[in-house]
Amino acid sequence: MAMDINNDTASYQRHGRTTDISDHSDLQVLKRIKRYLLPKDFTISPILLKEMVAGYDIGDPLADRLALDGVRFAKPLQQAILDDDINPELSNNAEFMALTSQFSSHPDWFDPKLAQIGAIAYRRYPLMLIWLLRNVALMAGYSIPALSLPLIQTGALMHDALPRLMRTYAYILAVSEHAPLTSVNNSSAQVLEIGSEGWKQSIKVRQIHTLVRQNLLKGKLNAANGVIDDTAQHHNADGSWNTDYWGVPINQTDMVATHLQFSLLIMRGLRLLGARISREEAEGILHLWNLASYWMGVDLQRLPKDETACWEWLYTYLSIQQLDFKMGQPLAKALHDLPRQLMGEDNRRGRFVEMVNASVTRTLVGDDIGDGLELPKSKIRFGVLSSVPILFALDTARQHNSTVADKLEQFRAKRQDNMNWWLKKNDDYYK
Repeated sequence: MAMDINNDTASYQRHGRTTDISDHSDLQVLKRIKRYLLPKDFTISPILLKEMVAGYDIGDPLADRLALDGVRFAKPLQQAILDDDINPELSNNAEFMALTSQFSSHPDWFDPKLAQIGAIAYRRYPLMLIWLLRNVALMAGYSIPALSLPLIQTGALMHDALPRLMRTYAYILAVSEHAPLTSVNNSSAQVLEIGSEGWKQSIKVRQIHTLVRQNLLKGKLNAANGVIDDTAQHHNADGSWNTDYWGVPINQTDMVATHLQFSLLIMRGLRLLGARISREEAEGILHLWNLASYWMGVDLQRLPKDETACWEWLYTYLSIQQLDFKMGQPLAKALHDLPRQLMGEDNRRGRFVEMVNASVTRTLVGDDIGDGLELPKSKIRFGVLSSVPILFALDTARQHNSTVADKLEQFRAKRQDNMNWWLKKNDDYYK
């Protein structure tokens, strides 16, 4: 990878979290991206590197200023837009009114028909979504300490892995919720319409990210103490977040990475499992998540413009992240152990599901990351993965058999209703 940046190292290695671009050249996932998904003449762009590293120091300026003023904006924002009821104390708040403007209508660049095409493709295989979310999108991020540490500090994924997973799953379902195929041209039921569940949850997630970011900066969240060595946390002497090493928590660059976890990586996983996703559908999936990420505070100009640009961005990002598998191991273990926690420690089905999940991660993400996260390694991996094509076959059959489609839709709807009921009963986030 020829790149003359030796004289400009400080421009992209000014944070401790950043390593040299050649340090991870043997990582399986990078080899696969470079071989199969990038142009043959690809080289890392110094311009992208600088933009990426600059993004470490930027959170969500609009929402952060509201948080510093003690404003929790989620409920009053929804009231202002849905009920035309603006809190008098916030009517003169420039940041709150700017957020109100952002969430009151779709931006000019949003194409609801393209987003609908993406949502239909994204939800075409609902039985696979939860697998790809937990075993690819989430597990892949746990090898990156800059993404893992904020999660560990909150304690959410170590001690509340089930509600956190279900909450995230509920969000990707809400973002991709769409009208029936017969209503594609029905503008009154468009994807991510104002007031939809995806719209509401985007506001809630943005507020949660903002509060977590402010609390981390103040050193108020410390669930990692006693779990992760102090030296690995690189915190300041007073225990507060070390921005010189990590950048701002939940920053612009890391939010783009999360955006690609939910869009690009899940889409890639579907394709690897045999899904036929057209170029237009892929464009639609990215477009759908562009709006969701924009609502969650990501600077639109930082989002890659097309699928190839997404892979170039992700390759660059992964190339310069310090990897610390030990930091991600508590998160990976909490997620991996869920089946037996739900079914019982001695439940054979639970052990089998865990082995399948680990095999999916190892197959689609790489054995080096699987080893680093200490996921079990099955000697009969491809036999274990036999359940994947079974589920995929069911998802595919729905396209050709209306009876199967109706039954699977009933199953999906029932599962989602059960999940929403469980969340509303057990998760403070939904109460």
